[in-house]
Amino acid sequence: MNKTYAAALAGLACFAGAASGQDAAGQGAAALNRPVTDDVIYFLLPDRFDNADPSNDEGGLSGDRLTTGYDPTDKGFYHGGDLAGVERRLDYIRGLGATALWVGPVFVNKPVQGPPGQESAAYHGYWITDFTRVDPHLGTEAEFASLVGAAHERGMKVFLDIVVNHTADVIQYRECVEEAECGYRSLADYPYTTKGRPNGDVINRGFAGDEVRSEDNFAKLTRPDFAFTPYVPNIEAAVKAPDWLNDPIYYHNRGNSRFEGESSLYGDFSGLDDLMTEHPDVVRGMIGIYGDWIERFGLDGFRVDTARHVEPGFWQRFLPAMKARAEAAGRPGFFIFGEVAVRDPAVLAAHTRLDGFEAVLDFALQEATVDVIARGAPTKRLSEVFAADVLYEGGTDATRRLPTFIGNHDDGRFSTFVAQSRPDADDRERFERVRLAYALLLTARGVPVLYAGSEQGFVSDGNDKDAREDMFESRVAVYNDNDLLATDATTASDNFDPDHPLYRFISSMAKIRAAEPALRRGPQIERLAEGDGGLYAFSRIDEENGAEVLMVLNAGDGPRGGQISVDSRSASWTGLQGSCGEAASAPGSYQVSVPARDFLLCRSDW
Repeated sequence: MNKTYAAALAGLACFAGAASGQDAAGQGAAALNRPVTDDVIYFLLPDRFDNADPSNDEGGLSGDRLTTGYDPTDKGFYHGGDLAGVERRLDYIRGLGATALWVGPVFVNKPVQGPPGQESAAYHGYWITDFTRVDPHLGTEAEFASLVGAAHERGMKVFLDIVVNHTADVIQYRECVEEAECGYRSLADYPYTTKGRPNGDVINRGFAGDEVRSEDNFAKLTRPDFAFTPYVPNIEAAVKAPDWLNDPIYYHNRGNSRFEGESSLYGDFSGLDDLMTEHPDVVRGMIGIYGDWIERFGLDGFRVDTARHVEPGFWQRFLPAMKARAEAAGRPGFFIFGEVAVRDPAVLAAHTRLDGFEAVLDFALQEATVDVIARGAPTKRLSEVFAADVLYEGGTDATRRLPTFIGNHDDGRFSTFVAQSRPDADDRERFERVRLAYALLLTARGVPVLYAGSEQGFVSDGNDKDAREDMFESRVAVYNDNDLLATDATTASDNFDPDHPLYRFISSMAKIRAAEPALRRGPQIERLAEGDGGLYAFSRIDEENGAEVLMVLNAGDGPRGGQISVDSRSASWTGLQGSCGEAASAPGSYQVSVPARDFLLCRSDW
């Protein structure tokens, strides 16, 4: 880190220090009833967060890494992080300003998958075999319960990442061995409920739920004509739990998805066994599985993986059932948000209307934020996303519940987008652009999601495995050679530094957000968007007292300013961040001046 950059960072001393997690301790269950709009969510993968118990690194298995899945030197294998490690760092997370924890899937996974030479481990948690237990690589059910309880003591919610679209890759197809053919085959050629064509005779009465059967009966039906001939290797014949998941009749068995058309719903996600979620037994089974997790652990919500690859009929039954189970378990504010990995806000909104999700991850805003702040697109890109808010079920009010983010474990970190888009930028510019993106994230409508490690300046080489660095001491060479932002540290040592400039900045902004109801719950009114520039402004309004909080960001490389439209009653102003004038220039007009790659946050009372 050069001396000029280090000196520039000294200016961050004006920000308040990180809040003590102990200050939040003892808040108890009462605080958990707050609306989700009041939350800041921290997302982590337990395997990559902290290793408090090395004895579970191999998950109770013995053998080499292809058996245990453990190889801390390989970015695609287990590294040893566990639930006990997450619990012992809760004060660090709370100090950042997070009020909710999104934990990656904790269920038992198939340790290793992939063809010879391309094996990878299930450290991420999305290759589930046993949906009823905690994976021994991560700990025990008692340790998960302890984590949830410790979070609740601090007034922190716990959202669990769940999967219903698929299980681990266990089912094989005989044709794939004999013909090396695993690709998806179309419904017209290989219908699984009718003979010869989509509107042909039904193969099995009752198979698609067209006959009423006992609610508690999972009796086998006559086998349908699958596109391929499915079989389960003897060694894995009973590997899944509950036991009904071991029967191929509950899967589509149509080959790998092409992620377009019908294959998006019926195809295997990169070989993962695609559940036939339209089957009534599967619906009932998944309701039973996840309802049990709510009741056993007192969870506060679910993040739903691969939600767009499941047909709407499933969600229309599953989501209300989860709400009912949570209500009965004393969690009336249970929050469920889906992963719909699409950048078109109209498509995202459709999943709130048709599927019934109360919220989906806001991929549209994430892409627009990257375009504007990292890539230099005009700020009208942000305007286009916010203009589509009316499309969501519940309209603009509902978009205040959308979990928003600037980077994640799949797409990559925002710092990486900046580095890729601006390879000639110096350290200071890269830091300022990341800081500006966080300022937008923590002031715009929606529920901010922070991805573990980004607050410590992590700059990944790319996405997916490359963006899943260890927070504890890493032994992965391609992680440890990364140049982190605003620090001389590397991932070779642990990175839980509350004095890191990004940690301190995020903590400070989270405090402002917590203190200003307008930034958490208020409607958002656009004040300025440019068709060829980097200036953008919006107001958030406190609906109880009329207070207006004005956010003005400048993504350009030079200072910008001018008159910004505001509410005509907003006459007197105070600064929450940056140099804010004390008075409006005229009724409904406010003069601003914003340095390059910076922002102002100004507050006015009527």
